[in-house]
Amino acid sequence: MRRCARGAWLIAPFLGLLVRLGAAEATPSSGKFIAITTHRSALVFFADQTGVLYQRSFGRIPVTPGKSLPDSTRYEEALPCYGSGYLLEPALQVVHADGNTSTELRYVAHESSAESANVSVTRIHLRDRYYDFFVDLCFRTYAAEDVIEQWTEISNRESAPVTLGRFASAAPKFQASSYWVSQFYGDVLREGELVEERLAPGLKILDSKLTVRAHLNRNPSFMLSLDGPAQEETGEVIGGTLAWSGNFSFGFDVDSDARLRVLAGISPLGAERRLQPGKTFVTPAMLWSWSAAGKGQVSRNFHRWARRYGIRDGDKPRPVLLNNWETTFFDFNETKLLALFDGARDLGIDLFLLDDGWFSDKDPKNHERIGLGDWQTNPRILPHGLSFLADQAHQRGFGFGIWMEPESVHLGSKLYRDHPDWIMRQPHRELQAPNTQLLLDLTRPETRDYVWKAIDRVLGENPGITYLKWDANRVAPQPGSSFLPADEQQHLPVDYQRALYEIMQRMKEKYPNVTAMLCAGGGGRVDYAALKYFHSFWPSDSTDPLQRIYIQWGYSHLFPAWALSSHITSMGHRPMKFSIDVAFTGALGIDRDVAKMSEDDHVALKQGVRVYREHVRDLVQHGDLYRLESPYDNKRAVLSYIAEDRTRALVFLYQLRETAMGPVKLRGLDPTRLYRAHELNLPRGEKSRLAIEDRVVGGDELMTTGFASPLRRAIESAVIEFTTEAK
Repeated sequence: MRRCARGAWLIAPFLGLLVRLGAAEATPSSGKFIAITTHRSALVFFADQTGVLYQRSFGRIPVTPGKSLPDSTRYEEALPCYGSGYLLEPALQVVHADGNTSTELRYVAHESSAESANVSVTRIHLRDRYYDFFVDLCFRTYAAEDVIEQWTEISNRESAPVTLGRFASAAPKFQASSYWVSQFYGDVLREGELVEERLAPGLKILDSKLTVRAHLNRNPSFMLSLDGPAQEETGEVIGGTLAWSGNFSFGFDVDSDARLRVLAGISPLGAERRLQPGKTFVTPAMLWSWSAAGKGQVSRNFHRWARRYGIRDGDKPRPVLLNNWETTFFDFNETKLLALFDGARDLGIDLFLLDDGWFSDKDPKNHERIGLGDWQTNPRILPHGLSFLADQAHQRGFGFGIWMEPESVHLGSKLYRDHPDWIMRQPHRELQAPNTQLLLDLTRPETRDYVWKAIDRVLGENPGITYLKWDANRVAPQPGSSFLPADEQQHLPVDYQRALYEIMQRMKEKYPNVTAMLCAGGGGRVDYAALKYFHSFWPSDSTDPLQRIYIQWGYSHLFPAWALSSHITSMGHRPMKFSIDVAFTGALGIDRDVAKMSEDDHVALKQGVRVYREHVRDLVQHGDLYRLESPYDNKRAVLSYIAEDRTRALVFLYQLRETAMGPVKLRGLDPTRLYRAHELNLPRGEKSRLAIEDRVVGGDELMTTGFASPLRRAIESAVIEFTTEAK
């Protein structure tokens, strides 16, 4: 990577130490270097003799010795602060106890320690020149995965509260000829859509202000490409994602000299914070990965990191489940469910998931406007309770799970009648309750305790439940709390998320064997703060496989397929094979009435589950993703998963429109090996149209010449397995 804004390289004798420890310093007469390194990347800082901390570079590990240090500018400051001469968007804005609105931070010290052979933590300590006000810039490096985790800790040791107006988690800068940012936006039924644009001079903001289920319209992730649009396997690309489930803000500030600073963290809107003396505020972590080999390598870095560190039980296979929602909606009872159990047994599923509608002990739960908050089994619907259903599922050879939406309450519920002050609302304003549904104020300890006890009671009294789908279907149009004092009302957006994580942590600790899906209405809560408590997430309520190709393509940039729940449904009325093949590139689930399917569909579904178990699941979870042809640019979509030792590969072809296409060229294979091709999941009675079916082809030929696609018609698909052969 080029030097950033007249940056200087690290001194060569220290480079080996940098790579081994993740951070080190060199101390020439003019100052101090600090480098945060992974195996292939470095984020380098320099503190001059006056103590001002500057960022020097972010990207490739420098290899050229630095012999002199050019003058630095205010723009290069590592954490630019408001009120002291920095005239662009600040990363930190503070009003001190005496009313001073300026902050001037100076380097004090830094240290680095190893948490493991692969993980190191570095802390750079800064202090205001006058006030007892301290900031630590914190970094955790994951060397093998080339991921840097960055956050900020802000401490007030003044005699009275200070006010934090802005508090970014990170504020790196870049220097290039042009900048291109890819974001992942959308709305209900079209989440995770990918759009890329060139950054113009000025400030570009990507943010969310929904407070709860905050990622509904935009995921807190981006890809930043330098010197041109992002390419899959070439060019400098930086991937960034904020581990935070609430409001966020990414500011891309291009100045008049074509320098870019990225300001990433919690959205400051409505989140001003009073920090009491002796207290420390810790920002959420921003995760970075840099690559000189395009966005494909950035994705693979994040996927490997997620499997080891980012998502709960990353090495544990995700269950194949059958969900009743699109089969029954609210119209079910015990008899209907047991009939579904019987129909599911032959498919070979791992788990049956009972969705919304099983609770509320006073009224039949036959629509979405009643019952939330009253988490008792409805005896009219399930006279023998949840444990009976769990036992019946286990007797048939699969597990049992349920749906909950623990943060919400209905106006007609007993909980609301007993505790109307427990909801989130603004005083003196007309109550906004879409579908009579409200959000509970989790900043209130009694409310938080009630929510935890509801989850604990359901799981504790029914030990046969092995799966929990945690939903959240409301945003926060009235973010007010009757618990928080008047001068801390703006703490609500942050304190709500922290209270939520506290409950999720308790669930994870007490029920380690309960697999958990994070739903949030589809895409509303997809981030690495929440996912450390969950095994998978629900990306969208759109299960039309044609639309899912685009949705899953977008999420794949920062999140692994094995954590993305992908269900086979009747939405879109697509061919069964196409639906199955699309669902293969996720955590497979089924949402169909198995009792009413045709014989051909039942056979296809049973075969699909078997193929997924025997050929697909392990490689999609542990292999490396290569996005070969984007649905945004082509009339087909092609992606592959390659085993780490490159002995196996799976290629997924999805024909979007009826047209002839050129050969499919693979990436990531071993060019010196031979591979045998075999098409999987063919419909009953059909033969493969793959020209290289059961033939042996060299890895170099597959990557340079490629092979002819067997597809021609729209909404066709193929799954092809390549296995190595001895030469």
